[in-house]
Amino acid sequence: MSGNTFASGAAWRGALVTVGFAIAAGCAEHERASRAEPQARTASHEITARETSAVKSGTPLSAAKPAQVGSYEVVAEFNGAMPTGVTVSRGGRVFVNFPRWGDVVPFTVAELRDGKAVAFPDEAINTYDPAHVAERLVSVQSVVVDPDDRLWMLDTGSVQFGPVVERGPKMVAVDLRTNRVTKTIAFPPDVALKTTYLNDVRFDLRRGQGGFAYITDSGGEGPNGIVVVDLGSGRSWRKLTGDRTVRAEENFTPVVEGQPLVQRPQPGVSKRMAMGSDGIALSADGKRLFYTPLIGHHLYSVSTDALANEQASDEEVRQTIVDHGDRGYASDGLECDAAGTLYLTDYEHNAVHRWPGIAGGGDGAPAAGAGQGGSPPDQILVQDPKLLWPDTMSISNDGYLYFTANQLNRQKLFHEGKDLRQKPYLLVRTKIDGKPVALK
Repeated sequence: MSGNTFASGAAWRGALVTVGFAIAAGCAEHERASRAEPQARTASHEITARETSAVKSGTPLSAAKPAQVGSYEVVAEFNGAMPTGVTVSRGGRVFVNFPRWGDVVPFTVAELRDGKAVAFPDEAINTYDPAHVAERLVSVQSVVVDPDDRLWMLDTGSVQFGPVVERGPKMVAVDLRTNRVTKTIAFPPDVALKTTYLNDVRFDLRRGQGGFAYITDSGGEGPNGIVVVDLGSGRSWRKLTGDRTVRAEENFTPVVEGQPLVQRPQPGVSKRMAMGSDGIALSADGKRLFYTPLIGHHLYSVSTDALANEQASDEEVRQTIVDHGDRGYASDGLECDAAGTLYLTDYEHNAVHRWPGIAGGGDGAPAAGAGQGGSPPDQILVQDPKLLWPDTMSISNDGYLYFTANQLNRQKLFHEGKDLRQKPYLLVRTKIDGKPVALK
């Protein structure tokens, strides 16, 4: 493993990037970042902080959205495998993950520690071994620190989006006081289907004997759904399997960098993207779970009481769903703060948005001040062409929203076998003065 460097604390202040933009009249336009020959992949996760200067803003999204001024700091650059998830502990420790999608991935989970990206919790558990998939990490899609300051690693059990391997899909908890694995919850075949792709997870530790977790199944070949986990017993079950709200929206194709996002693995072959429920967030009071398909513009929420009731039928759960409407852009990640503000990435416009108050009410309706007619005011928090494909978000205790930008749309799957990604991939943060949801 190479000696990778990482800047923290005061060094971030020098990496400040300020992004401003004004909203002009007219239709929404999609910003296209310049393309160049992709750099060669490296086996290590090289991370360096960089000094950055002011950059021009992205193209305005719509005259209907109010003018905003956003700023962000580049926390780290990645010159090896592409990251997806990020999470920050109560004490400010930063963790990232690198799914095994085709890059050389020496470790699928890492901590940014003492200037280096270090395999976490150790190299052994990160070493992929088809003969020991139950004890080792296969491919982690998401890392999340829960309200008890435990790091949970969500293992898809799938390599390069292939079928789930038996005993591979699981959740692994690490006690951040000792950096040791304290719990592993494996998913049975009737929960993690062969086509399942476990995508993101949120926690409510007030339920049951040990808390509950909610996970999205975004698999592109299967029925999609929400997975519910009783952390105390280790039991898990599916809800809303195949429901319209968890599937990719029909007759919808996202546009990124001015190009329709369609799978084109080789010349003459084209296939529509069908990734379903992806982004996920718990409301500030824990009563609603917000989710959105990766391929679609609609945002939904559902009662967590209904999800947590294993005996409730899908029809009973479906009766609690609220469709919050077409927001005009597609999202990968969702996050909520303790005040009920919902944050949404916008991979079609290289942006992150916020909806104040929408996640503060317990009945699915926006809280007071969240807008009229049930529609909260959508605000652009930050936008820049360099934030290409904002993915997963995490809120830190000191009031920053962290997120990765990983150029997912430039992978060779979408460009006839040509990898158009331009390293480095980015981990950035922007000041929001919000606090994370801590349900315990």
